[in-house]
Amino acid sequence: MPYAKVPELKMPLPGPKAKAAIAADHEYISTSYTRGYPFVMARGSGLAAEDIDGNVFLDLTAGIAVNATGHAHPRIVEAVRRAAEQFMHMSGTDFYYPVQAELAKMLAARTQGGPRRVFFANSGAEANECAMKLARWYTKRPYLISFRGSFHGRTFGAMSLGCSKAIHRNHYAPLVPSVLHANYPYAFRAAPHLDTPEKVGLDALDYIENTILKREVQAEEVAGIFVEPIQGEGGYVVPPDNFLPGLRKLCDKHGILLIFDEVQSGMGRTGKFWAHEHWGVQADIITSAKGIASGLPLGAVIARKEIMTWPPGSHASTFGGNPVACAAAVETLKLLDEGLIQNAADVGKHLLEKLKALAATSNHIGEVRGKGLMVGVEIVKSKAGKEKDGELRNLVEDTAFHRGMLILGCGENTIRFCPSLTISKAEAEKGVELFALALQDAAKKLGR
Repeated sequence: MPYAKVPELKMPLPGPKAKAAIAADHEYISTSYTRGYPFVMARGSGLAAEDIDGNVFLDLTAGIAVNATGHAHPRIVEAVRRAAEQFMHMSGTDFYYPVQAELAKMLAARTQGGPRRVFFANSGAEANECAMKLARWYTKRPYLISFRGSFHGRTFGAMSLGCSKAIHRNHYAPLVPSVLHANYPYAFRAAPHLDTPEKVGLDALDYIENTILKREVQAEEVAGIFVEPIQGEGGYVVPPDNFLPGLRKLCDKHGILLIFDEVQSGMGRTGKFWAHEHWGVQADIITSAKGIASGLPLGAVIARKEIMTWPPGSHASTFGGNPVACAAAVETLKLLDEGLIQNAADVGKHLLEKLKALAATSNHIGEVRGKGLMVGVEIVKSKAGKEKDGELRNLVEDTAFHRGMLILGCGENTIRFCPSLTISKAEAEKGVELFALALQDAAKKLGR
């Protein structure tokens, strides 16, 4: 249902029903979840999220970049209803149903670089696990390279690829072997002598070529390089323009597969269907999830056809490519084509401009960066010193919640803006207004 006013807070937060729900959660739910503030969802529409006490929030998280079409988009709801009325499940591992092939064809058609095949999973982590296996199977090579600051999921293979937070790996060793980590080019945090984005990109490429491939492993043993075209959980870090083309050239030189993790950056979020399209680079394998099915669990691996030729039984998933999730994804892709990708580009540009204008007036915003509706604001103790301020970032999240807006952090000290692709310019402006007030309030509370 549409909401007349967003946000609309009716009581001090959290309300009584939310407190009761959180108490039950604490009693029965795993302590491993990371809840930043006490929001308890009841229903939503578009970018409006209502809690169980009737408070309405402006949601700029989209369920961590998942609700590409907003909460309860009527076309997605109808697609799910129609599919569920036909049948809820018939494992695509052992049987056929047309919607799975229909979706695979749509994904292949939207991916550059020749004919493609698709494997369906349930999540981004599973998609990355599949890509790890496929790369090793196809090349018959054991090693994989990923990047510091990266996040690829929390299952063992994906966790071994990732390198963003020590807590993700704590007490789980030994991890999956033969994974090496390179440096992701992070211009804002680069050494002083790397004083241009081009130098930062070249330095990251040089580390792979002349350190990893000369001191740690020979190139002919490397199956693939996993990379996020824009680093997500690492802080919404946008690489220099020479980096991804340089990786493609390096991979071609050594017969290494280039694997793009587009789990967070794909599905139109950056103003193009895939984020790597901004740099005109083609992938050998792409992994996807999050926004692909507007909130239903679905992951996908899109690989060059000659790569995905492994024999029956070499990889499968009981629930992967569930027919209801596939139906939601088909409708999601149609909506993306009909204007949501362009809206992400247009409103994203507007959002970036507004946040950069705010940054010009704030001593606590070190950098605003991003593409489309994947925008990061790095919070610092001072512009001059650029010292990370995770404490202030965390308080900004909480303060924004108490002002009626849902936002999330990423990296050590960055706020991410990853709203639904349906966002309007007016909603983006409201978000920046609330963020500015939250930043001001939080800085004052901490005496910054």
